[in-house]
Amino acid sequence: MNNPGYLSTRAVVLLAVASAIVTANAYYIHPIIGRVADSFAVSDALIGAVPALNQLALALGVLLLLPLGDRINNRRLVVLCLSVQVVALLIMATVQSYVLFVGASTILGFFTITPYLLPAYASKRVEGARLGFVTAVLTTGVLFGVQISRLASGVIAEYLGWRAVYFVAAGLMALAVFGLPALMGHETPARHSQREPYGRLLLSTMRLVRTHGDVMISGLIQGLNFSSFLAMWMGIGLHLTGPALNLGTDVVGYLAACSAVALFTTPRLGRWADRRGAERARLTMALFQFLALGSLALAFFRWEFLVISVFTTAVAGPLIDVTGRMTSLREEPSVRTRLMSLYITLMFVGGGLGSWGGTVAYDALGWWGTVGLCSGMSALICLLAYRQRRRGQ
Repeated sequence: MNNPGYLSTRAVVLLAVASAIVTANAYYIHPIIGRVADSFAVSDALIGAVPALNQLALALGVLLLLPLGDRINNRRLVVLCLSVQVVALLIMATVQSYVLFVGASTILGFFTITPYLLPAYASKRVEGARLGFVTAVLTTGVLFGVQISRLASGVIAEYLGWRAVYFVAAGLMALAVFGLPALMGHETPARHSQREPYGRLLLSTMRLVRTHGDVMISGLIQGLNFSSFLAMWMGIGLHLTGPALNLGTDVVGYLAACSAVALFTTPRLGRWADRRGAERARLTMALFQFLALGSLALAFFRWEFLVISVFTTAVAGPLIDVTGRMTSLREEPSVRTRLMSLYITLMFVGGGLGSWGGTVAYDALGWWGTVGLCSGMSALICLLAYRQRRRGQ
């Protein structure tokens, strides 16, 4: 029987669902990016500022806000962040100014810390032997948010217009404001963290960079992993809905649905990573992903070949993230949230650069730019993963 202080599997799954709702906000833009650009009359390169600044703001929010999870009640922090996001989504759904739209999207990103607070929160309330599994389930929730957001966004935008996407998102977030805090217990942070002033808390977070080098390398790997993922989807969104193919946003959504395989593979692979070890599992998945991103070149012949890349990256990419998080969450409980904040910051800095880099590469070189950028970043991931594997021997 589980310790009554531990989270049940049902509770972990519900936290994962809540994470999905919050995570989805950043990815509604993928299938509709071309339509949004047309609506505001901006170029493919300039529209990349929307997802790029959202991701960079998220990195900054994680760096500045997530460490508070070691200092204040997690439920209170969650309610604040979710409430601000509801307002930001409503602004995005209604404004006629591109600048205001970008501003609201950036604010939305800054307060999107909840899905990245929950793994550290849950790690303190599960047995050590379940850490890989629970981390994988919560990561699956994030993945589900990514997958369903792109499918729903593409279909809704095709029939109701792209603004309807953000109205629906605001409604879901309003439900999360009331539902998620009810799932979280009254956690009391460590006493030394409660007494520690905020400035000193941030400084202590920066000091962890020097003392936890493996976590920083894991964050860099995940930054490149996330960057290649977003660059691929920026290219796909622009390529399929552009003048050459002129497909609907719903087609991009249906293609994104192929990556839903990750919802089933990630928890199982999380158990596999528990047995095999984080570093070995990460190197294996990095090599698979390199092959998948190289196969993007097949889309020159028929766009349907994209299914191969989408399917394989959906299996390999999330486990690279899971194994990276495991390096943070196996450290002392008192520093896990701060280590996770550093890891996630690196991840979303990479995501921001990948979002903008993906649109710029496509604007400059077309689909060849997308293939080259994604393949190059994947090769670097393999080299870094190999280095970590050798160090872990």
